[in-house]
Amino acid sequence: MSPSESDRPSGAGSPAEPAPGALPAVAPQLRSLRRQASLTLEAAARAAGLSPAHLSRLETGQRQPSLPMLLALARVYGTTVAELLGETVAGRDAVIRAADMEPTAAGGWTYWQAGAPGRGMQALRVHVPYGSQGDVVRVHPGEEWLHVLRGRLRLRLGDSTHRLAAGDSAHFDSLTPHRIAAEDHDGVDLLFVHTLLQSPTAALCLGPTPGDAS
Repeated sequence: MSPSESDRPSGAGSPAEPAPGALPAVAPQLRSLRRQASLTLEAAARAAGLSPAHLSRLETGQRQPSLPMLLALARVYGTTVAELLGETVAGRDAVIRAADMEPTAAGGWTYWQAGAPGRGMQALRVHVPYGSQGDVVRVHPGEEWLHVLRGRLRLRLGDSTHRLAAGDSAHFDSLTPHRIAAEDHDGVDLLFVHTLLQSPTAALCLGPTPGDAS
């Protein structure tokens, strides 16, 4: 195995890198965001599945990162690929009005974005219908916090099953296999916060699609 192969994050896929000169701002941005996250070069590299030497070359502009590397580093630093590339994030209003929350359907669930995009945490209001996706097992990096607004929820975490009523909450590591289902025929309404930046909201609702890595 060549050194370049051993430096790739697990599951990185194609080693293709952006064309030379395509990422002029990424090297100093990578270094700046690592320092903002208070991570040493060794700790950041280990979390992203890279060697410290390879991450050092990325930060000094001697190598350009592939898209899988950018995704891995964005997760480690709690940011987005756009910010890693030095793109300016448009101003975000701290207040999200109910009238501006557009409902989106995904696999029978309905969700509303209840927070600003691109933040370290993403907040959703979710309606889970009875009998929808209760057998879907979800496993992914990050943390989840949910609060039952209306109805009753059945939450399976690993080998344990919990039944939550309105006013109850749960906070768990989402690498723990979990299933979510409504106990009532009218469904259940949740306030849901997660830290999985790089995955679309719909993927959280639907769970892994065929071919995805768990």
